[in-house]
Amino acid sequence: MSYRNCRGFTLIELMITVAIVAILASVALPSYQEYVKRGNRAAAQAQMMDIANLEQQYILANRVYTATGSEFGYALPSNVGAHYSYAITVNNVGPPPSFTITFTPSGTQTSDGPLVLTSAGVKTRAGDPAKW
Repeated sequence: MSYRNCRGFTLIELMITVAIVAILASVALPSYQEYVKRGNRAAAQAQMMDIANLEQQYILANRVYTATGSEFGYALPSNVGAHYSYAITVNNVGPPPSFTITFTPSGTQTSDGPLVLTSAGVKTRAGDPAKW
């Protein structure tokens, strides 16, 4: 039996291939995780804008803002609720009335920091306001 008839990969070739795949995975995984965080943040921001619109509709009909989403039939979608909880703070005393919506991250999203949206349209994020 001659070596010319043998086919396959040598152990060295397999080890080099595994090493290259491991290096590519170690570079790609953090980028993918950051991509997922940005996607979750964008979904939360969209929900905050929906809540703000519902609050504006509610004040037109009732002359006050409400601190509960159930007043205007809002329920946090499960894809956002898995990563964020929300709170609405209202001030109906002072002219003009105002509200603040705060989305607090949980789980793997915690490092992202809370998102805040006010009735005046001011958008902030703890740590890095540019990422709102």
